[in-house]
Amino acid sequence: MQIDRSETALRSCGADIREGGARAYFSPSADYVQMPPFAAFKGTGAYLATLAHELTHWTGHKARLDRDQGGGFGSKSYAFEELVAEMGSAFVCARLGVAGEHIDSHAAYLASWLKCLREDKRAIFKAAALAQTAADQVLANAGLDQGAGEEAEEDERAAA
Repeated sequence: MQIDRSETALRSCGADIREGGARAYFSPSADYVQMPPFAAFKGTGAYLATLAHELTHWTGHKARLDRDQGGGFGSKSYAFEELVAEMGSAFVCARLGVAGEHIDSHAAYLASWLKCLREDKRAIFKAAALAQTAADQVLANAGLDQGAGEEAEEDERAAA
């Protein structure tokens, strides 16, 4: 089943992923990802996209890709890290062939960070490069080959 392969691929990165609570987040100080139970999400796509988003934050830890994660909510560095995480999630989901309702969420979430993009015309290119590096790190141990995303899409269509 595609969902099992996709979740296994995400979890192969080696992050400490904890389950429970009501919100998803990455704790840089304790270096773990917190995820609500699967039942809290509207569907598998939303769950996997959220996990990929938080794992993209995880890659930014000083022990890994060392992105600036110190800005508070509303700051330029916070907005930029959120942009990287959302793009990274979109890249990971595309690579895994995870399609569905989360695509609209990506678009809405990215639109909320347009201020960052308006202030720095090159920010989108920097964010995309960092997001791709993060996505590559999240999936580095997944054992995916070039056709894995296409195969996952076929499996998802067959299951529908």
